[in-house]
Amino acid sequence: MHTPNDYRVSHVYSVADALRYFSGVQIKDYGGIGGLKTVNIRSMGSHHVGVFYDGIELGNAQNGVVDLGRFSLDNMEVISLYNGQKSAIFQPAKDYSSASAIYMQTRKPLFKGEKKNNLNIGVKGGSFSTINPSLLWEHRFNERISSSISTEYMYTSGRYKFTYAKKDGYDTTAVRQNGDVRMLRLENAFFGKIPKGEWKAKAYLYNSERGYPGAAVREEPGKFRHQDRQWDTNLFVQGSFQNYFKPWYSLLANGKYAYDYLHYLSDPRLDVTTMYVDNHYRQQEIYASAAHLFTIYPWWSMSLSNDFQWNTLRADLIDFVYPTRNTILTSAATSFDFNRLMLQASLLYTHVDDNTRTKGANAGTKNKYTPSVIATWQPLTKLPLNVRAFYKKVFRMPTLNDLYYTFIGNKDLKPEYTTQYDVGITFSHTWNNHWLKSLDLQIDGYYNEVDDKIIAMPTSNQFRWTMINLGHVEIRGLDAAIRGEWGFGKVELSTLFNYTYQKAQDFTDPTSEWYGGQIPYIPWHGGSIILNGSYQTWSCNYSFIYTGERYEAVANIPENYAQPWYTHDFSLSKTFQWGKTGIRVTTEINNIFNQQYEVVQCYPMPGTSFKIKLNVML
Repeated sequence: MHTPNDYRVSHVYSVADALRYFSGVQIKDYGGIGGLKTVNIRSMGSHHVGVFYDGIELGNAQNGVVDLGRFSLDNMEVISLYNGQKSAIFQPAKDYSSASAIYMQTRKPLFKGEKKNNLNIGVKGGSFSTINPSLLWEHRFNERISSSISTEYMYTSGRYKFTYAKKDGYDTTAVRQNGDVRMLRLENAFFGKIPKGEWKAKAYLYNSERGYPGAAVREEPGKFRHQDRQWDTNLFVQGSFQNYFKPWYSLLANGKYAYDYLHYLSDPRLDVTTMYVDNHYRQQEIYASAAHLFTIYPWWSMSLSNDFQWNTLRADLIDFVYPTRNTILTSAATSFDFNRLMLQASLLYTHVDDNTRTKGANAGTKNKYTPSVIATWQPLTKLPLNVRAFYKKVFRMPTLNDLYYTFIGNKDLKPEYTTQYDVGITFSHTWNNHWLKSLDLQIDGYYNEVDDKIIAMPTSNQFRWTMINLGHVEIRGLDAAIRGEWGFGKVELSTLFNYTYQKAQDFTDPTSEWYGGQIPYIPWHGGSIILNGSYQTWSCNYSFIYTGERYEAVANIPENYAQPWYTHDFSLSKTFQWGKTGIRVTTEINNIFNQQYEVVQCYPMPGTSFKIKLNVML
């Protein structure tokens, strides 16, 4: 909420890997390198997480989730996670529409002195036949305009050994198959400064082919031999303009066009345990936003934001209805700053109108109002301790798949609601001429409710499922994080400790014997440790992550019990200076003790792996 969790570039590869170290976060990882990676924050579900790239949300109207595994950290400056929403009210209406949000901010060019160009050439290689070259070129046209080009290619076979149980536990070794990935990313961005503001524009292209290794449960003849393939093309162009026209008025305008193509192939001629699927999906999105900030007094400001979004989905499915969705969002917010007391309130109006080619097949029009309230109080002027709290109610529309997917979709679905309550404390202080340079502490207790949960249920035909509203979930939890910066002469250290406790209970059916049980894949306890150290041109990083016991199904019985898992990772880097050229060499080892574990049942994760990176900076 007010103060985000930040993760700056370290030894992990993807955004999904970095988010594992945030408190209150669970990553669903469907197996290693090429598998889908989604994020669940405070047990409310992946669909309630907004993912923003350079200030504009990444959309997926088809299934509502973003695969975070496809975003690398090579060009990333900082990742921030907010529970609730940002405490700043000068933002698009979209920013109010999620229960929580992840903001990915890419690198902005910085030039030393009169330098006009920055060039960073990198290459990574390691286990699983991984090769990953990258290039970052930043250019300054003049004092007001600069640009950057960032590109990378990655190939990995995705083949790694894992062990699996027959009856007596882990006693058989196999090799994960069909986990290869070929990926190309290209970004071109321009940045400009104007007398009272700034603008930026970006074009982004991502193209990949990957295999989906599938669940490691099938028997012969298809045992561990999954051959499903997926091809993706994601393209978007977006721009942002911000200007402080008057001391009392500012404008933030955003615009975006996105095109997404997905081809999924499952061929029984290659894997006899599957049915034939050869589907092509094409999505388009147009988004426009204008946010207005009015500063009435130094202690009182108001904002009004209007967003419009158009989505369309095309697919080569039998009886597909070709849906189009128009969404209008309007937010009104106000903020009061009384030095030690800060108050913020907002109201979001959402209008959704779906249309289909088939008459009577659309879900109609929805109009919803959802509020939020945030408060921060500093009890003592001389003590850097704050008490914070927020309340937020938000809903998500059923995705286009939920409503219109052939044979499965249900146009009568209701929106899914979440209600959040949070109370916490923060402490932040810095010291000069002291071995402890800074200390930051955050502790939050929260209570969440999820109503009208959208789930898939089987019909009378076991091969045909349908989407329904079912469920009431209550989540009680605690997040804690402590960060320290230390200095001992030329040695600098930073430490970060995260801990999460969650009790997420299903209260859907009072007659069920599993009533009040922990919902699947939510551990009661989890935590992480990150230690960074540097000495002159050397730096190292150690990280530890722990996920506690949990259940893999609604029935909390021994057969569904999942043991805790944990991993240790370490990296070491050395920087050399050769004239004006910098060279950095980094070695990494992940899962040092080769623990065999599964984040999602039957999707084994890699054991110990190695990587070496070389960066040349000009």
